Amino acid sequence: MTKRKIRVGVLFGGRSGEHEVSLTSAAGIMKAIDKDKYEVIPIGISKEGRWMVGGDPMRALRAAVDMPPVLAAVAEGKPETPQTVLIPLEPGPNALTTADAALEVDVIFPVLHGPHGEDGTVQGLLELAGLPYVGAGVTASAVGMDKAVAKDVFRTHRLPVLPYHVILRGAWQRDRAGIVDLCEKTLHYPMFTKPANLGSSVGVCKAHNQDELMAGLDEAACFDRKLIVEQGIQAREIEVSVLGNDDPIASVPGEIIPSREFYSYAAKYVDDASDLLIPAPLTDEQTESIRELAIRAYTAVDCAGMARVDFLMDASTDEIWLNELNTIPGFTPISMYPKLWEATGISYTELIDRLIQLALERYQDKRRSETSFDVSTAT
Repeated sequence: MTKRKIRVGVLFGGRSGEHEVSLTSAAGIMKAIDKDKYEVIPIGISKEGRWMVGGDPMRALRAAVDMPPVLAAVAEGKPETPQTVLIPLEPGPNALTTADAALEVDVIFPVLHGPHGEDGTVQGLLELAGLPYVGAGVTASAVGMDKAVAKDVFRTHRLPVLPYHVILRGAWQRDRAGIVDLCEKTLHYPMFTKPANLGSSVGVCKAHNQDELMAGLDEAACFDRKLIVEQGIQAREIEVSVLGNDDPIASVPGEIIPSREFYSYAAKYVDDASDLLIPAPLTDEQTESIRELAIRAYTAVDCAGMARVDFLMDASTDEIWLNELNTIPGFTPISMYPKLWEATGISYTELIDRLIQLALERYQDKRRSETSFDVSTAT
């Protein structure tokens, strides 16, 4: 008797500025996944938040197809037209339901970068639906997404982070001069401005003077209500991939040589001219120190499945600073996360397999926890 394949719902798109990056990552995963072991169920989310399954959600999102409203009926006999997905009220194996039938999935692979996907919201939905899913849980996802909260957690765990200020958009709009004065008195140029809840360097600017600082805060305020101003340094950009649940392991570090002044969105996705040095040209001692810090950061936020941990190394002093932790890093075949594991000895396809197995293991471990309490035994 042929063993049934594990049905993997690959969830992509989403309502964030990283929508397009998500499509590219998901396409890479769906192409490389072991088809003898897994059956892929593509599940797309439009920029408006509409869920799609059936037909070709990837094609629909890439073509920016105008979907019917959620809960609307879908014309039959048109496989190229994605259906809308309804979110269930009751957990169970058939946790996603279309207008006419249950969609059976065994595990979800979220490939949603940024808000409304990497921030714990979708993870919470999947917890309520009783579905296993790849990657970090609600808490680690939320902390990893919010750079301001993450930095506070890292500092509590005595991990090295550069000086920074967290500024609310409303405060910036009310007292621009006061905030500029605060930043200039406590930090020095260059400074980096960024939205607290976004990735892929969207909204990140480097300020060399007051005019650029103000422009950078205005840019960051377009994307989030919480803004960060961080001390800039002349730095090497080092990244490490982490994999695992309770006993995570770290890859060899890699170094990014950006095509621009820093690793901006354009340097990542437009220029195609940034260099990746894998492994990074570091001493053995530096390599082990960075890998250890990566695992400490990973466990500090109680991460699971995967994360890419980014560091800055002072080009003059070799001092190492923890920059951020990404719970759903870019996952294209040429993204840093899978490339670092490839250099460490885990292929792209094997990495996908391991992540799915880690998700199933974590789900089984959660099921060991009691969900009821006998008050008669209370003391």
